[in-house]
Amino acid sequence: MNSFEWIWQYSKKFWKYGVIAIILVIINAATIAINPLLTGKIVDEVIEGGKENLLVPLLLIMIGVTFFRTAVRYCYQLLFERIGQNTLFDLRMDLYQKLQELDFDFFNHTRVGDIMARMTGDTDAIRHFVSWVTYNILEAILWFVIAIIAMGTINMKLMLSLVAVTPIIFILTKKMANESQAAFFEIRESFSRLNSMVEENIGGNRVVKAFAREAYEIEKFNQHNDDFKERNMGAADISKKYLPWLDGLAGSLTLITLLVGGLFVMYGEMTLGELVTFNGFLWMLNMPMRMSGWLVNDVQRFNAASIKIRQMLTTTPSIPVAQSLDQLKIEGHVTFKDVSFHFSDDPTTEVLSHISFSAKPGQTIGILGETGSGKTTLVNLIARFYDASSGEIWIDGKRIEEYPVRQLRENISMVMQDVFLFSNTIQDNIAFGTPEADLGYVSQIAKIADAHGFIASMPEGYQTIVGERGVGLSGGQKQRISLARALAKNPSILILDDTTSAVDMETESKIQQELTKLTGEKTTFIIAHRISSVRDADLILMMSHGKIVERGTHEELIQQQGMYFDVYKKQLGLEEDELKGGAKLG
Repeated sequence: MNSFEWIWQYSKKFWKYGVIAIILVIINAATIAINPLLTGKIVDEVIEGGKENLLVPLLLIMIGVTFFRTAVRYCYQLLFERIGQNTLFDLRMDLYQKLQELDFDFFNHTRVGDIMARMTGDTDAIRHFVSWVTYNILEAILWFVIAIIAMGTINMKLMLSLVAVTPIIFILTKKMANESQAAFFEIRESFSRLNSMVEENIGGNRVVKAFAREAYEIEKFNQHNDDFKERNMGAADISKKYLPWLDGLAGSLTLITLLVGGLFVMYGEMTLGELVTFNGFLWMLNMPMRMSGWLVNDVQRFNAASIKIRQMLTTTPSIPVAQSLDQLKIEGHVTFKDVSFHFSDDPTTEVLSHISFSAKPGQTIGILGETGSGKTTLVNLIARFYDASSGEIWIDGKRIEEYPVRQLRENISMVMQDVFLFSNTIQDNIAFGTPEADLGYVSQIAKIADAHGFIASMPEGYQTIVGERGVGLSGGQKQRISLARALAKNPSILILDDTTSAVDMETESKIQQELTKLTGEKTTFIIAHRISSVRDADLILMMSHGKIVERGTHEELIQQQGMYFDVYKKQLGLEEDELKGGAKLG
């Protein structure tokens, strides 16, 4: 399926508008022949024939035809714009829906700027093609055909002398199309890189300012901007190479008409009125030839945009998201059986290796380990953000792949390491997973997350609008709102990924006490760097290089005096013999 067949799949539902618009284009093209014919009649019959009484009626008809054509053209332009906007609306809806279906693997390998370029510049190029290029191509074809027929009826020899130029124009247009296709695709890619760079700089503006790297970022932008300019200049060079020839050949039609037509008038093969009429049709032959280069550029821009959008729409997520109306409530039995995992683009590096453990409803599993040990990846597998490369994950006696993804995730709440808040009210942020929750429930959950105090002290309380990504709030405040959002969902499985790293020890203690009351029937996974966050867990997994190197309760791991014990000793700052004595007492 080429790009034209593909976009027709979106536009065909508006075929009624299209039929009316095409009929109006044909009517406009048909009536366009009236004025040149009347102009020739004025010359032959009024000026040379002396029939002055015909002048006013003929002029009134010409004025009426001009107004009629203007109104008709206005109407079909509106219809084509309506088709283009409706097509764009449906296309953007499909793109956004596809974004919701795509999994982590896609976003790991696709720049945000590239996605934004597809959602904005590429879609607008398609709208421009449907709304403007389409009817201009149709107009050009009709004008050319009508001009050829009309000119042929007036003087076949003169018409053939003009048509002799068209093969050259066709060849030049074909070459221009072939060269500009690659150029516009390169422009599209350069724009994507520029977009990504700007998006990254805006997102990291605080880091840039903190390190006083504005000059470096400006220079980096200049490089991307210069590349974008050079790509556009490359496309302009192609236009510079062909458009003057196309314009020159189109302009030569006037010269041919005056020279050859003048000779025909002198030798009596044409009347002066016929030459005037013939010249009146000349622009209908001239304009399509002049526009061919510009229309080719627009078509190639449409092709480049279509390729990128179709790539995204046809991307198949590695974890399919199926719609299901059935309600699912899981209990929270989680079992890992010899699970290993590697990312699809790096199959030789195992992020997780032979992970096995089991968790029952009501149990709390603590996960510790150095940075990069695979802690976050492990819990991501529970929410099925990725699928295990080998081994099996079971939930409530069923393999995780047997659950519809969205139903599975409805039973899981996750407080992620990278806290993200939407630019919305605090209440809406907390109730994001439970939009039906009222303010009373939201505030109750906020108290559990120790967030109610600072929220209530804000001028607008729970109706306070937080900035993009929670700008304006401290790290600890964002973490507590994120925790409240996860708790409000009342999940069967609760995953806390380094949730209290930005809060002080006293606040963490309060949160843990409240969580203990709330998580009695939930399976809770806590990723932490502080021993204090996991010491009361039913099972603690100590990870290193993607493997579980130690497991047990806090007391059991202290007695083993391994990696967990070393971390415990460093965090408490006690001497080894004191720790041993404490372990015996515990």
